Amino acid sequence: MNIHKVAVIGAGTMGNGICHVFAQYGFQVSLVDISQNLLDKAIATIEKNLDRQVSKGVIDQETKSKALGNITCYIDIEAGVVQADLVVEAVIEELEVKRQIFYKLDQICATNALLASNTSSISITRLAAATKRPDRVIGMHFMNPVPVMKLVEIIRGYATTEIITHQISKLTEMLDKVPVVVNDYPGFISNRILMPMINEAITALHEGVAGVREIDTIMKLGMGHPMGPLQLADFIGLDVCVSILRVLYEGLGNPKYAPCPLLINMVEAGHLGVKSGEGFYQWQQGTKELVISKRFN
Repeated sequence: MNIHKVAVIGAGTMGNGICHVFAQYGFQVSLVDISQNLLDKAIATIEKNLDRQVSKGVIDQETKSKALGNITCYIDIEAGVVQADLVVEAVIEELEVKRQIFYKLDQICATNALLASNTSSISITRLAAATKRPDRVIGMHFMNPVPVMKLVEIIRGYATTEIITHQISKLTEMLDKVPVVVNDYPGFISNRILMPMINEAITALHEGVAGVREIDTIMKLGMGHPMGPLQLADFIGLDVCVSILRVLYEGLGNPKYAPCPLLINMVEAGHLGVKSGEGFYQWQQGTKELVISKRFN
């Protein structure tokens, strides 16, 4: 099966990034969300990111124009996916929300269409079980920011066939990305390793072992990380970190994956990191200076 038409469900940070990349590499993309306002914001973000690529010499103006011309927006999910060869779901990281979407996609998509999820931790096998085509369901976990990051974690569900896994891996390479295939267990590989590290950094802060700047500086200068775990948590979203840790905790049954009480309290207080303007750092639009949140000063 050749893939020419792609639908992306969800126009948020990950969804618009995935849409951007497919459109940039010549695919016809349907971007689907629940309101025109969300779709307009997504297109504005995509255009801004394409302009950044033009200014850096990554693409030319013609490529930008063609990419934008490859995108069509839909509020009606059925109209957006009916002709798609591949649908990539990129909505909120909640199992039941995703399962409902996969159930609906299975009913309205062509019988030979492939269904993929950009989930960062939720079981592909459980999502596939909501469909009558579990052999054609797979995980495509893109990294943020999607237009920049090379890795795509390809997650093979319990029933996903080798043919589909190979096809999606080859498709990923067509996007100038690097596919890495893993099996379907909680957190896969990326977040099974990353989230316990972030959680341990938050626990060290909670216990007073060191401050925000000290923890991040040690991991950057001592371990060669491009940013510290607390800064990274702010970028990921502290609510997303909690969701992933809970998937790990429930799926593996090991208390080492339980989210730190400090992390839970911050999320309940609405301090979610970059998206809310404050997490471990304060985030002001237009500045790259790292300012520690007043709570930790």
